[in-house]
Order: sequence, then C-alpha cells, then structure tokens
Amino acid sequence: MTTNGTKIALVTGASRGLGRNMAIALARKGVDVIGTYHSNGAEADATAAAIAALGRKAVMLRLDTGDTGGFAAFAAALQQALADGWNRANFDFLVNNAGFGLNVPFAETTEADFDRLMAVHFKGVFFLTQTLLPLLADGGRIVNISSGLARFSLPGYAAYAAMKGAIEVLTRYLAKELGPRGIAVNTIAPGAIETDFGGGAVRDNQQVNAFIAGVTALGRAGLPDDIGPAVATLLSEDNRWINAQRIEVSGGMFV
Repeated sequence: MTTNGTKIALVTGASRGLGRNMAIALARKGVDVIGTYHSNGAEADATAAAIAALGRKAVMLRLDTGDTGGFAAFAAALQQALADGWNRANFDFLVNNAGFGLNVPFAETTEADFDRLMAVHFKGVFFLTQTLLPLLADGGRIVNISSGLARFSLPGYAAYAAMKGAIEVLTRYLAKELGPRGIAVNTIAPGAIETDFGGGAVRDNQQVNAFIAGVTALGRAGLPDDIGPAVATLLSEDNRWINAQRIEVSGGMFV
C-alpha cells in the first residue's frame, strides 16, 4: 500500500525508552516508521503493534549501531523494506536515537568503556548517517539526540557527555554540508528522563528523582512523553526552517 504524501521516519533504538516514544509520537502525527532494535524482538514487535494501532505502517529491522561493519547490509535491508512496504527508494526523516548510559567517574573510566561509548554514540552515528545519505530524500531531515549533560556537568558522565558534545558539533557540520540537498539537521538534547536508561536511576531511585526535580525549573524529572512529541513536532512541516540548532528539552535543568 502506498499513500501519496506519506512521510517515512527511520528511528534507531525504537524498541524501548525514548526511541519507542519518538516512534509512536511520529505515528500520531501521521508519519510511518521504520525502527531499529538491537536484540529484543518482542519489544520491537510491541512498538510496531502500537504504531499499527494508530493506523500507521511500521517495520522493525535489527541493527547494532555500534558495528559499522553491518551498516552496508542494513542499508540493503532498509532499501528492500522501503520498496516492499512503500514502493519507494528513499525515506524522509532520520532520528539517530540509539544509545546507552554509563555513569563512571573520569578517573575510573576504562579504555573499553570509552570505546564502547564512542562506537555507539559518535562513530556509529557518523557512519550510519553517511551510509544512509543516498536513501535519505532531498528536503528530508535529520535529528540527532544529545543530552543536557553536554551543557551542564554531573560527575560520572565525562565520557558519555563528551560523545554527545561531538554529536552537537557534527550536527552543525551536517547542516552545512547537506544544505544544498535541502536537508535540515538539528539536535534534541533531553534532560533527565524517567526511563530504564542508565539502569533506570531517574525513574526508580527516589533520591535521584528528587534531586533532578530540585534543579529543574518546572519542578519534576522528565517523562518520555516530554521528548517523543518534541521530536515529532520538530520534524513537522511547521518547523522546516529550524536548522543547525541544539534544542534542549529538559524542563529548565540548571538554568
């Protein structure tokens, strides 16, 4: 089934957490979704079912965003999914969301920790985006996911936040270099959100939750529903002229 004018978003890490929320929020805006998942097929199927219940089409593809060696095969699978599901050769929106948290003091961060973060949060984003450029439609959009931790500093996140700082610089360069194709590129930087990210500390640890609430202007920790709709709104036609920006969605943490 092909619907004229239907937009297609590729959301990495769409089976859980913020990625799942983003995918569902996009579906609510009338966007079809191709999501990726790392290993949990059941969670991926649940995301697809939630999107189908909203009347949109969803396809879930397996992808390890930390393994650049698999990107060419993923691009081929994506191309096939686009042809089979939409009779199209390209998609419209790329949301580089997949990631994991690591809270380790700087002095104790190992090279293995650093390399694992780099592979997923920076190198993977860099080369996955590069690999998928031929499949991204002219006039399309890219949203990269950063973190409030790239602006303010909390002990234990030096390596993670450094990767996100790199993503914010990369976003500006992508906006400049892809501008001739009409592709806008922006960064969304969530604050502390109640998900299972980083072991679920913000959601499950009352002391951590209370601390976050105390340093946030709006007086609470963030929820997934604070982030997914922000990404979906940024990708709407109303925001087509926003480009090369870092947009923090944190309720006003540490203002």
